[in-house]
Amino acid sequence: MADLTLLERRKLEAGVLVPMIRAMQAEFGAERVNEVVGKTIRDVAHAQGVAAREAGAIDTMAALAERFETGVLREGSLIVDVVERDDARFGFNVTRCKFVEMYEELGARDLGYLLSCNRDFAMFEGMAPDVSFERTQTRMEGAPFCDFRYTAR
Repeated sequence: MADLTLLERRKLEAGVLVPMIRAMQAEFGAERVNEVVGKTIRDVAHAQGVAAREAGAIDTMAALAERFETGVLREGSLIVDVVERDDARFGFNVTRCKFVEMYEELGARDLGYLLSCNRDFAMFEGMAPDVSFERTQTRMEGAPFCDFRYTAR
């Protein structure tokens, strides 16, 4: 799976998780199932962030920007406008999100935030605990853009 893009990995995961979540929602109720799935996804994301940090610490905004630019931004899953980039801050707006499009194709846009966007804060906390992350809106939830902002602590 290491050679797959992040979008390809999420699509494979969604192929298994979406029908399973739908079945559990029907049996046990959407609210409780989403709560358990959300927590599990965040726990997995945090552990992945810690593993990423152990593989190479992000100790500067330049290192953070490079991580994004050689990863998810390079693969084209997110089309962004960089709005700030200096020694203390890195920020971008996602103007096109292929994750939204993928979940729509699967008929699971309502699960997109739970399975993808939900990961971001936990992953980042594990990966770069010395950098704060803020996002106030997502395309998955209907906003015109996602606003990713990172600040050195």
